Amino acid sequence: MSAQLPDALVQYFDAQNRHDVDAMVAAFAPDAEVTDEGCLYRGRESIRAWKSATTARYAVQVTPLRSMQQSDDSLLVEARVSGNFPGSPADLSYRFALGASGHIRKLKIR
Repeated sequence: MSAQLPDALVQYFDAQNRHDVDAMVAAFAPDAEVTDEGCLYRGRESIRAWKSATTARYAVQVTPLRSMQQSDDSLLVEARVSGNFPGSPADLSYRFALGASGHIRKLKIR
């Protein structure tokens, strides 16, 4: 991984590339929120359902390219995403907010 990332993000991206939904979800705080493709997912169970569906549908692989600190708890990661979707591969932005525990509190994918 070329970008320097906090442990929770390394865990998230590594699990994504292994298609390990349980490990992806474990990187999130219990009350985390994710926004992806115009949909909002709140809490680990909702995030689990989202990751299960998108992993099965798209078989996504993510390569973080660079990261930029936005604030003390916010980090922007630019990544190349490939999988079974039109336009693959695509470069996407992942905006993360981390909690005091180090878990992901918020994620917005664009």
